[in-house]
Amino acid sequence: MGKLNDSITDVPGILVGHAQDETALTGCTVVLCLKGAVAGVDQRGGAPGTRETDALRPMHLVRKIHAVMLAGGSAFGLDAASGAMKFLDERKIGFPTGTVKVPIVASAILFDLGIGSAKIRPDAGMGYQACAQASGEPPQDGNAGAGTGCSVGKIFGAAGAVKSGIGSASIDCGGGLIVGALAAVNAFGDVVDPENGAILAGARPVGTGPLRIGGQDRFADTLAVMSTHAGRLILGVAEGGNTVIGVVATNALLTKEEANKMAQMAQDGLARTVRPAHTMLDGDTIFALSTGARRANVSLVGAYAAEAFSRAIVKAVLAARAAGGLPAAIDMRKRVEH
Repeated sequence: MGKLNDSITDVPGILVGHAQDETALTGCTVVLCLKGAVAGVDQRGGAPGTRETDALRPMHLVRKIHAVMLAGGSAFGLDAASGAMKFLDERKIGFPTGTVKVPIVASAILFDLGIGSAKIRPDAGMGYQACAQASGEPPQDGNAGAGTGCSVGKIFGAAGAVKSGIGSASIDCGGGLIVGALAAVNAFGDVVDPENGAILAGARPVGTGPLRIGGQDRFADTLAVMSTHAGRLILGVAEGGNTVIGVVATNALLTKEEANKMAQMAQDGLARTVRPAHTMLDGDTIFALSTGARRANVSLVGAYAAEAFSRAIVKAVLAARAAGGLPAAIDMRKRVEH
């Protein structure tokens, strides 16, 4: 096996395509598995927006799916999955019913209507475009696809947030086993370095002088703010418009139950990197895909899925660039250095 590109497309059978509106600051990202993939899902946030997740759970008929669509636009963005349905239907790819092959497209959305234009959202046309652009090349990180309108650190609202994006990573587990991850990072909380807990991107302090909330550092530390009187008041009126959504994939041979376990374990990578995670204000959802025939222990696969997802989240914020009036992590670092 050749050198990995550190992206989810290192997993054989996985294609990724982005489509976005850079003016409206929204977009979608598709993960295609044209030959089908055994799939699972783990949804932990309190404000999710999803499609076809029940089909992925054990004790349900469908065993393989053909695409996962990640999209902005809040619930409106679920329409992007219809574009993937059309793309796959044209190629006669889907679950055989005896009459027609029905493509199985799972989807999760994130809320990016507060940045750019709230009137333009990912639709079936944008979803189809993402599929048409899908390839096995490393997908763009940062401001692309479902990451186009992402931001993090929103305890003070958009005014104190930092621009985020989408990121991908992969890990060679040895013996030809590969685990990859893709994450669109639109969290309520901060993104931290999993090695030392330092905030990489998150809420910025607001106010001045005695009215300043969040200390004197470049980042306010969402968890610390939440424990203050002001933080508790903010949480009392905050609305769920945040989430981290993504996909982990492997060339291991997994059952449906094991794919769901892989998705569950991948959430540990989210929790190590987003602080706090899985709040009632987030819709955190991770899909898992098994594309291969390589025998592997699911505990091993799941452990590395968590590592890959964590790295994908970090790459998403470090690759992001300022947009919509929000600075990115790279801008915050430059301010400190100067």
